[in-house]
Amino acid sequence: MTHTIGFIGQGWIGKHYADDFENRLYSVVRYALEEPYAQNKAQISDCFVVFIAVPTPTTVDGFQIAAVESALSVVAAGSTVVIKSTLIPGMTQQLQAAFPDLYILHSPEFLVEKTAAHDAAFPKRNIVGIPIDTPEYLKRAQQVLDLLPNAPFETIMGAKEAELTKYAGNTFLYTKVVFMNILHDLVTASGADFETVRAALVADPRIGASHTQPVHQSGHDQANPAPVRGAGGHCFIKDFEAMRRLYAQLLGTDQAHTVLSALTNYNNQLLVKSNKDIDLLTEVHGASAVKKLHT
Repeated sequence: MTHTIGFIGQGWIGKHYADDFENRLYSVVRYALEEPYAQNKAQISDCFVVFIAVPTPTTVDGFQIAAVESALSVVAAGSTVVIKSTLIPGMTQQLQAAFPDLYILHSPEFLVEKTAAHDAAFPKRNIVGIPIDTPEYLKRAQQVLDLLPNAPFETIMGAKEAELTKYAGNTFLYTKVVFMNILHDLVTASGADFETVRAALVADPRIGASHTQPVHQSGHDQANPAPVRGAGGHCFIKDFEAMRRLYAQLLGTDQAHTVLSALTNYNNQLLVKSNKDIDLLTEVHGASAVKKLHT
């Protein structure tokens, strides 16, 4: 290919997307703060399209966007920028206003850590969100879709809808994990066999087998080999809390917010009892809140 594609951020998301483009014989520039990519900053300005996949954590102090802003500052004016990092609804529009010389799009990623390389090469969904509905943004969004591997579902939508789609998926799966933990305890307390119930339950195609194993080994402290429980990992904890806070901001602390808070509290208790992802819990909720869960 004659065009060079830039990637800012070489964590597991940025790396796997850059790998896929290289495997499809695109010319790729990778820039990150870490070596060996730190030397490539100047080359980003020569890229036709730049994908950004940098951390956007939710902390006690709120949603953190500084890494994305820093990445945008090194992109050449007039470039198409595709943000793969998770963004709270409305953030793409805010970034576009702050960087008017760029064309900023949001394309949420749907990679699973264990299968990230395969997911990047064989996506089930390609979504590109535009902050402004104009022919130029639509043209650039279609160019991005044409660059990505074909997917069964491909669409261009508003950036806010794209942002919400990402949050909706992660928070739904978080809720599914929490429900399966509740069901596990109910079935076990009744004297029935949980795995028998689970196998019959997931045979319903409306439910499916993913995220239905409440007792597992992933994510636990290596010094503690006991099975762990709860919806953990880098995405679930921060994204559910971001949605809970956004709901309170937009709709107040009504009964629905109480439900979201109860799900959070129950899941956090499961994680603490399992000694799972304590560092992530602390980052999102604060050391004092996590300490209370130990008592």
